[in-house]
Amino acid sequence: MLTIHAADLVLPGGGQEPVPGGAVVVRGTEIAAIGPYEEVAADRPDARVRRWPGVLTPGLRQWHGLWLLTRVYHPDPREADELGTAPLSGPAFAALAPDTARMAGSVRRGIQRMLAHGTTHVGLGPGPSEVRQAVARAGLREVPKAHVLAPPVGDGPDLDPFVEGHDLPGTAHGPLTVGGLADLAVFDVADEAGLVARGASTCVATVLGGRLLYRAR
Repeated sequence: MLTIHAADLVLPGGGQEPVPGGAVVVRGTEIAAIGPYEEVAADRPDARVRRWPGVLTPGLRQWHGLWLLTRVYHPDPREADELGTAPLSGPAFAALAPDTARMAGSVRRGIQRMLAHGTTHVGLGPGPSEVRQAVARAGLREVPKAHVLAPPVGDGPDLDPFVEGHDLPGTAHGPLTVGGLADLAVFDVADEAGLVARGASTCVATVLGGRLLYRAR
């Protein structure tokens, strides 16, 4: 089945021109076409159409996925009265000292929160097998040699890759290309400058290998 993801602006990356009123056509796990919505939809009248506000880009790369899943605790909503809702790191994480079972739940929630920030590719490097398995089950893709290539962070990374000061080319996993995997994200902003300024918390949808894995309510 074909799915057309249409947005106010498509930023394919890789030196390709932005497409106002653009769309990405997904067939199975791959991108079948990129172009103006009216053109791609006219050729595919039976395709399912998902319309999104804002900007459609490649999915984002989170260099520091291992840190965010093993050195940060992501509270369960049922723990909000005790722990709040923000991720706990540094001294707060050390004071909590979560056991293995508690961390397993944190890893699952951390992965979901990465997806809610448009992340499709995560850096793991050498790490616990259970973390790698959880990431693989979620369908996220690994950034090769992230433990060697990842830029340093002082006080620890953020779920939002833009917080570290990267622009979109420095944060996107790679360009959207016809025949390539359909790993993409949509953000409720007007343009690339707005995305960098407001960050990945504006994500409204994340698609991994053609599957819609996150959708803002």
